[in-house]
Amino acid sequence: MHAMQLESYQQTHNGSGPALAARLACRGGAVRGSTAGIAPGYVQGNLAILPQDLATDFLRFCQRNPKPCPLIGLSDPGDPRLPALGEDLDIRTDLAGYRVWRDGEIVDEPADVLAWWRDDLVAFVLGCSFSFEEALTAEEIPLRHVEEGVRVPMYRTNIDCAPAGRFSGKLVVSMRPLRPADAIRAVQITSRFPAVHGAPVHIGLPQAIGIADIAQPDYGDPVTVRDDELPVFWACGVTPQSVIAAVKPPFAITHQPGSMLVTDIPNRRLAAF
Repeated sequence: MHAMQLESYQQTHNGSGPALAARLACRGGAVRGSTAGIAPGYVQGNLAILPQDLATDFLRFCQRNPKPCPLIGLSDPGDPRLPALGEDLDIRTDLAGYRVWRDGEIVDEPADVLAWWRDDLVAFVLGCSFSFEEALTAEEIPLRHVEEGVRVPMYRTNIDCAPAGRFSGKLVVSMRPLRPADAIRAVQITSRFPAVHGAPVHIGLPQAIGIADIAQPDYGDPVTVRDDELPVFWACGVTPQSVIAAVKPPFAITHQPGSMLVTDIPNRRLAAF
């Protein structure tokens, strides 16, 4: 949904703010796919929903792996609301796309999860790189996936996450190609945002972290990497999906990669300094 369409949606819905208008647009079926560029200035989040008997282990997994899993919201069991993230927010309907998992396999990719909701489910919302991308753009650091109009490329690595109870698996990273001077500046800028993945985890040499072909991402879309650029890798909130595929819990719900929850939290509030 472009800015003009979202503004129209705000006006139609009693002048609601851009974040709420984005959620209402998702709820109403007007937004599907990537939420990049929607409601600029507001934090977007990755989603993982698990049964209550797995929630404590997953919470510990997030605490031990804060770069890929920076926890910004946690629901009560069975409650689809997260008032700390938005007054009018329903985790079952307010994303642009969901994935439903059984035993580590995707069994549905619905527009909402009302039919799948249960009283024992706990929702985890994790910080998203869209927040630090806004800071990079403000410093005129180019983002190739934005220039090319595609989703950011994401890759499974050979880097082990710290295990917690029943959860373990490999780190997933997102990649942005940057010239060396921009890469240095990007490290400085994103270090200010530990709640949305923080500084990069790796620069250059993708083979060193288990990425055989930079042109073949595991999630998202490939982008052009020019001869004078380095691939710069950040920890990614899609990591829980890789972990779910590996651990094979009996039931889980996640977002479709790129289809985030738009919250009422301003990006500036997450800056550490």
